[in-house]
Amino acid sequence: MTKLLGIFLFAAALPTWAHHSFAAEFDVTKPVKLQGTVTKMEWINPHSWIYMDVTGSDGKMVSWKCEALPPNGLYRGGWRKDSLKPGDEITVEGFLAKDGTSTMWTRTVTTADGRRMFAGNADSVPPRPAPTDQQKQ
Repeated sequence: MTKLLGIFLFAAALPTWAHHSFAAEFDVTKPVKLQGTVTKMEWINPHSWIYMDVTGSDGKMVSWKCEALPPNGLYRGGWRKDSLKPGDEITVEGFLAKDGTSTMWTRTVTTADGRRMFAGNADSVPPRPAPTDQQKQ
């Protein structure tokens, strides 16, 4: 019985290992804004992914992975499965990954028709400067 309980507790803890901290993977001091073409949208847990091709200033195409909220978070924010389709032109704002790959955390997505959709969370908001004791003169 104890062995069965141990296996159950181990299995129950697995999803928490799969989730990660924003600060562990993304750099809030490196905001990025990309414009490109959607190649794929994955509605998966623990986070959704937007894949897009971006043409760099050198004319070379770079494939980007843009991590976003989980499907439930996107859905509650007004997203639907057809919000982004392959071939759609979008602008994505967020923060670069710390590992130097073409990966970013997504805060907002703006479609070609100007619709702006929130895709991030409070963890991805740059920290505010600490208040000072100085009074403004």
